[in-house]
Amino acid sequence: MDITKKLIFVFAVVVFNLSPVAQAKTAPDTAPDRPFTVIIDPGHGGKDPGAVYKQIREKDIVLGIGLKLGNYIREHLPDVKIIYTRDRDVFVPLHERAEIANKNKADLFVSLHANYCGTPSITGTETFVLGLHRTQENLEVAKKENAVILMEDDYSTTYQGFDPNSSESYIMFEMVQDEHLFQSINLAAEIQSQFKNRAGRRDRGVKQAGFLVLRRTSMPSVLVEAGFLSNSYEANYMNSDDGQAYLASAIFRAVRDYKKAIDSKSDYKLLASNTETETPVVEHPTLENETVESRVEGIYFRIQLAATSKKIEPAASNFKGLSNVERMQVNPVYKYFYGKTESFEEIQTLKNQIVSLFPDAFVVAFEHDEIIPLKKALRKIKP
Repeated sequence: MDITKKLIFVFAVVVFNLSPVAQAKTAPDTAPDRPFTVIIDPGHGGKDPGAVYKQIREKDIVLGIGLKLGNYIREHLPDVKIIYTRDRDVFVPLHERAEIANKNKADLFVSLHANYCGTPSITGTETFVLGLHRTQENLEVAKKENAVILMEDDYSTTYQGFDPNSSESYIMFEMVQDEHLFQSINLAAEIQSQFKNRAGRRDRGVKQAGFLVLRRTSMPSVLVEAGFLSNSYEANYMNSDDGQAYLASAIFRAVRDYKKAIDSKSDYKLLASNTETETPVVEHPTLENETVESRVEGIYFRIQLAATSKKIEPAASNFKGLSNVERMQVNPVYKYFYGKTESFEEIQTLKNQIVSLFPDAFVVAFEHDEIIPLKKALRKIKP
């Protein structure tokens, strides 16, 4: 790409980020009278079959999983509102899928897909969150899923010249500042854990890549790859009623547990059940290559435990036994932080140790005592 084309592309990215949909990327409405809303997005559909193995089509598999997922949620979480981007075999453009979620002020967006690669022996599930791809493999998955825009009318205008097959087009995802990243990671980690423990699938982990459908949503969002159609066993498993039921059940359980953690935090019921118990150390998935060793003066990291409009005393009895919790007023709310270190690796380790107590806790970056975007801090300290 020569300098003229690169400048044109960067300008297009700016326009893309200033579009009405991009500007809608604000925190979901959390009014108490609004039901918790989950968008179920079965990928592909209609003229777009997605990946195909013999007579097994991705669009049919993910629709089956999506419908079962919706049924599980309705049965066991009747207070949750379910909205489908499609509930039958129709083609829905990527940008319309995101618009459905944004217009309904959804709390979660779950996009369902099945993978395909040139190595038939590869199996397993993986769940993606939005971000710049860290490996060529992740980029190829994003290219495959984003290529659906080529079936849309006037896609070049809709997506401001974005070419899903050009690696250079993915420069735009370097600029992403996703305020819902850590909530998305938490949900993705729950889904992968349930896939492994509930459905007995091979866990390929939580990953980042540049998916257009996630880029345009304004709430915690994940893209699930439920298995590989290129593997005959997994293709037949995903195409079976039992396989779809287990996969849908696993995702339902993850959504249920995620919502339970959100509800607990919203209600702010943080009284310790046993303050003398040692804080457990648990495994928690992290993004590939996330660890950064170098340190820069003025940059440090903390863990945000909660935020509330009520002023809570930061005592151990109010924070499940954690001492040295600090309160900061960021009008009009009070935020509560734990830990402080210049090392991103150390703060991640500390977060892993308390995640079972505060499942929705996340890392916050500071520069000279001012909160800054985490990605900005990581860029500054990156070697």
